[in-house]
Amino acid sequence: MSSPVRVLLVEDDELMRRSFAVALERYGYTVRAAADGLTGLELFREEEFDLLILDVMLPGLDGIGLCRRVRESSLVPVLMMSARGDGLDVVAGLEAGADDYVVKPVDTFVLVARIRSLLRRATYAPTAPAAGERPGPPSDGGPGPGLLVFGDLTLDTGGLEVTLAGAPVALTPTELKLLLRFAADPGVVLERHTLLRDVWDYGWDGDSRVVDLCVQRLRRKLGRDRIETVRGFGYKFRR
Repeated sequence: MSSPVRVLLVEDDELMRRSFAVALERYGYTVRAAADGLTGLELFREEEFDLLILDVMLPGLDGIGLCRRVRESSLVPVLMMSARGDGLDVVAGLEAGADDYVVKPVDTFVLVARIRSLLRRATYAPTAPAAGERPGPPSDGGPGPGLLVFGDLTLDTGGLEVTLAGAPVALTPTELKLLLRFAADPGVVLERHTLLRDVWDYGWDGDSRVVDLCVQRLRRKLGRDRIETVRGFGYKFRR
């Protein structure tokens, strides 16, 4: 029997913190809660979590700063909560490395749906090579099974590893799933709503900013010319 999913919830509003925790526990999640960013960071460093839910506005260390500190050492899925859905908070949270966001007040069913989507993406978590190890070509010198090669970029779709010029690239589960979606159709223009459906599991029209910001993060890690913007349509992965 698998262990319950462990969730770290960081929310300064006591009523919301308690109601979210009770609701998630009813769905079978194990929840640890904190009322401020510094306490949340301490819990994150002391315990293992499968997913983090961070409010943007937190005393001490805000959710944006907390997300950045988490991303220094972990690829754990991060869901941001914001009271302002169209403000700079959303963009800042996604730029800091969050995988998705919800706007408060949020219905429990929507929150759980986003959590389940993030956990499904977490199955794409890459495995980094051991210290000093560098992946090399197969013995016959050609791409092996499950290997996609684009110049100096190699994707091992079986081992879920990404290397650039022989060095491992650390990607969050969402970034990795987005890259795999691009690599499945190199040279094909993919619209934002297609990526929202295939990568974020949105069965409805979502906020395309999550796509744009995730593409920006991929460009920083893989090179800006790897993914081309096709204005008015979407993105295309260069062959």
